[in-house]
Amino acid sequence: MSEMIIDTAKKVRQVVLYQVQAVPEELFDIQADSYNNTIRWNIGHMIYWMDTYMTLAFSKESAIPASYASFFNSGTAPANWAETPPPKEELIQQLSGQLNSLSELAPESLEVQLEAPLQFGPLTFNRAGELLNFAVVHEGMHIATCNCLLKVIQGNTNEKV
Repeated sequence: MSEMIIDTAKKVRQVVLYQVQAVPEELFDIQADSYNNTIRWNIGHMIYWMDTYMTLAFSKESAIPASYASFFNSGTAPANWAETPPPKEELIQQLSGQLNSLSELAPESLEVQLEAPLQFGPLTFNRAGELLNFAVVHEGMHIATCNCLLKVIQGNTNEKV
C-alpha cells in the first residue's frame, strides 16, 4: 500500500508539472473575481506545503527558500505581497525537485510513527504515510483550483492554452 501512495504522489506531481508548464506566465498573476488568489499563489502553495509535509513526515530539511512562507503559506495572498514572487521557471524547478524527493522515498518510511501526532484543524496525523496521502489530496485540490482559475481567466481574455 505504501508503494502505491508514493506512486500516486509522483503521478499527481507529474500532472501538476505538465499543467503548470502549459500555462503562459502572463496568466499566473491574474486574480479573477471571486478568487482570493492566483495561479502563481496556488502553485507556490503546493510547493510550500509539500516541503512542509516532507519535513514533518520524513525529517527532511526544507529545500525551498525561506521567503516562500511569506508568499505561499496558508493565509497569505498576492494582494499583500511586498516583494516580487518567484518566477514560473523557479516554481517549475521546485516542483521537479520535489518530484525527485518523492522518488527517493522508501515505502517503509510511510509506516513510521511521527514523533508526536500532528494536528491541523480537525485533522490528526500519526504516521508519515497519512501526511503524504493528505499532501496528495491537497495538491489535487489546488491544481483543480488552478484549472478553474485558468478557465475563468481565459473566458475573460479570450486567450486559450
